[in-house]
Order: sequence, then C-alpha cells, then structure tokens
Amino acid sequence: MIKHIVMWNIRGETADKKRVSALFVKSRFETLIGVIPGLTSLEVGLDTSGVDYACDVVLYTEFADQQALENYATHPEHLRVKQEIGDLRISRYQVDYPWDVAETVERAI
Repeated sequence: MIKHIVMWNIRGETADKKRVSALFVKSRFETLIGVIPGLTSLEVGLDTSGVDYACDVVLYTEFADQQALENYATHPEHLRVKQEIGDLRISRYQVDYPWDVAETVERAI
C-alpha cells in the first residue's frame, strides 16, 4: 500500500471566502471516491486549529500500490479536479510513503 498525503493553503481575502474555497476543494476531491482503480481510501479534512502555520486542507489517500498512485496522477478524473480547483491553491505540500499493514501489526506484537 502507498499512502499519499497532500496539504494546501487556499486563496481567500477573508476567513469566510477561504472557508468556501476550502469546502469547494473538498467537494471536488470527494468526487473521486470509487472512481479511480487502485484508490482504496480517500479523506479530505479542513483545518480547525486556526494557527497561522497550519495548512487549510489535507487530502489523505491510500493506493493499492505504486502503480495505482502513478495511474491516479494522470487519470482524467484527477486531472479534471486539478483543473476545477485551479489557482485556489496558493501552496502545496506532499508526502508519499509505502505502508505494510502486516509488518506494522507484527512489530506491535
């Protein structure tokens, strides 16, 4: 399994406008649930901390394997979402890493 986590700061002149934009980003990514082969889990969260160094939106996804993540990157529906949210994103941070559930359980025992 590959975990793919992306965080963004969102454009908005006021807190309310930023919140509306963040909700739009969330709604667009949620359209990908059940659509892209190999995408096994997708969550979108909006920051509630209010601290000035926090990102506004986080996308947490799990993929069956590295190939599924690579296919997602060029999948037409993912590209559509990227186009729809366009320049609402003012900064982006990403982490991808492999995750072996069996290995994690084994270490815990």
